[in-house]
Amino acid sequence: MALGYFKRQAAWRIAGISLSLAIITTPLIWYLSREQAESEVVALAMEESQRIMSHMAFDAAPESLSSSAALSARNATGGLFDIAEIYDRSGMKLAEAMTDSGERIERLLPKHGRPEYQRASYERVGLGDDLWVLRVFVPFSRTKSAGEPEILAYFEGVRVIPQWQREKMLRDALILALIVGGSALLCGLAIYPVVIHLARDNLRQAREILESHISITEALGRAIARRDSDTGAHNYRVAWLAARVGEHMGLPRKEMQGLIVGSFLHDVGKIGIPDAILLKPGRLDDDELEIMRTHVLQGEAIVADIEWLSDAADVVSGHHEKWDGSGYPRRLAGEEIPRNARIFAVADVFDALSSKRPYKDAQGFEAVINVIAQGAGRHFDPAIVERFVEIARSLHNRLAQCDEAACRELLREKIKQYFGV
Repeated sequence: MALGYFKRQAAWRIAGISLSLAIITTPLIWYLSREQAESEVVALAMEESQRIMSHMAFDAAPESLSSSAALSARNATGGLFDIAEIYDRSGMKLAEAMTDSGERIERLLPKHGRPEYQRASYERVGLGDDLWVLRVFVPFSRTKSAGEPEILAYFEGVRVIPQWQREKMLRDALILALIVGGSALLCGLAIYPVVIHLARDNLRQAREILESHISITEALGRAIARRDSDTGAHNYRVAWLAARVGEHMGLPRKEMQGLIVGSFLHDVGKIGIPDAILLKPGRLDDDELEIMRTHVLQGEAIVADIEWLSDAADVVSGHHEKWDGSGYPRRLAGEEIPRNARIFAVADVFDALSSKRPYKDAQGFEAVINVIAQGAGRHFDPAIVERFVEIARSLHNRLAQCDEAACRELLREKIKQYFGV
């Protein structure tokens, strides 16, 4: 189920990223390709204008300069340009020439003042009815003896882009854009099986590690139970009870994981209690009781040193605290006690009273619920008792039919649900 969920998520994410890249890159490449094609035309036009202007006699008399400019303007039209205008260094027009196409569009072009630009440039002008022209502005200069440039004249040319050339530029740009966009989508399709293969391996390894963690945790819990003269079913039951209460209260997944592991290992610190005290058949004296109570701190130290068990710390360290502050080891009160520990306290007492032990018989459901209800506000969080009572009957009935193996299966279902095993 986890792999199936990952496949769906990976498919959606890869598709989303690929589609986003295609949506972004396709128009971008189209625009850049069109600009590149247009720039090539402009570069050619500027080069041609420089060649034409290089033949002008800038140092000649005004009449000769005007004649030279008129000849250069006529030479510029009919090839790359439909309109050619030449201005002197002061911005006064020396000559103008145009083709028939140029004459038709000349009145439509935006007007401007005297040229004063220092660098070559161009602009695209749309004149309606899909008429598209390029307008270039080229200053012609030479370098002074001091190394500074000197403007000698200005050339302005207008080229009407033929329909066939415009369509070719747009078509070539579109084809390139579609190729890039399609490549992004194909890349996503190619990456998907690789990601799934890697994810399958990672998931398998993660499951193996998680299974080993859970197996070790179970072995540790059973060892504690056996040492404490218990069958081990108590740990399974109380962890399942706490999980069901946590579900009923709507705990998030991470908190549920800590609740389950913490409930199962709540008495892990008893490993450090001497057998003479842990297995003593009679009542413990005050000194022995004090030693017994150290199992909480010892358990806290054990789970704190193991990363896998760190989420269990709330239950292990707080399962003997009481709502009114009379518990141990820190005498926490109210909501100072971690919520998972407050949930476990109810589940632990409920199971202890409901279960038969070598030294006592099991109490009936009503008697147990009365004890739990009377403990609300003193031993237990009243809000948790209220939610617990809502489902207590169904929990009691379910556990009444379970031996240790069945209780283990109940808990395994919860582990599978919240740990993905």
